[in-house]
Amino acid sequence: MLNPSILLKFVAIYFMFLEIKHENKKGWIEVICGSMFSGKTEELIRRLRRAEFAKQNIQIFKPQIDTRYDALKIVSHEGREIVSNPVQNSQSILLMINIETVDVVGIDEAQFFDEGLIDVATYLANKGIRVVIAGLDMDYRGKPFGIMPQLLAIAEYVTKVHAICVKCGNLAYVSHRITNSENLILLGETDSYQPLCRVCYNASIKSK
Repeated sequence: MLNPSILLKFVAIYFMFLEIKHENKKGWIEVICGSMFSGKTEELIRRLRRAEFAKQNIQIFKPQIDTRYDALKIVSHEGREIVSNPVQNSQSILLMINIETVDVVGIDEAQFFDEGLIDVATYLANKGIRVVIAGLDMDYRGKPFGIMPQLLAIAEYVTKVHAICVKCGNLAYVSHRITNSENLILLGETDSYQPLCRVCYNASIKSK
């Protein structure tokens, strides 16, 4: 039979370890970027599912304007999905998060958010929360998209994923818009965009 005094010491050390672990909880920012059809959302969902499997508490957000597949869920082009909280702006994320219990925060389509998302992500990471963000790094013109450059700059971990150029099979460089709209934000799929490599993109622009 285990000596009670030894058992008490074990319990005390155990709870001391839990307290230290909680106080030293380390947060960070991960950014997954690339063109359309590159698997950004697929990778985001994969990481969040792994966190769920590890019994971590997760909260997921996306901009309200993204209703292409579902009003509430984040859905990849391949059909994988996960329930999220659609929000109007970055400050809404802070209003909905339980800082005391959440371990991982996922954010999709970050390029559509306001500049406040930079401070929100930094605040959450400083509070010991793992922040996983996915978004388009460039718009249809090949220009840095919205706040993505700043998010890439403050992230500890950056993953760039690539689609395949639909014209030559090389790694895609940009999401080429094949409609006549010049609006910066235009939600669409293969009917509106094609992933193209640098050479094929430049050739397409010259042929217009």
